[in-house]
Amino acid sequence: MKLAIVIIEDTQVAEALNKLTANGFSATKLASTGGFLKTGNTTLIIGTDDQRVGQLLELLTRATVFVLDVERFERI
Repeated sequence: MKLAIVIIEDTQVAEALNKLTANGFSATKLASTGGFLKTGNTTLIIGTDDQRVGQLLELLTRATVFVLDVERFERI
């Protein structure tokens, strides 16, 4: 299991979310501030199976993506 933290420009969020949901990904959208991209930005948090990370990265353009290993996942 992987956790992707995606920092994307506000102007690109709607398109990215449309692509992600059309391809079966779910994302949590967080309003974020800071100078990371030197523009308004949004942070998306996406959990996915290891095998789908490549597909996820192909769907995202003009974004900074951190992919982290998830040691444990539980749905409560």
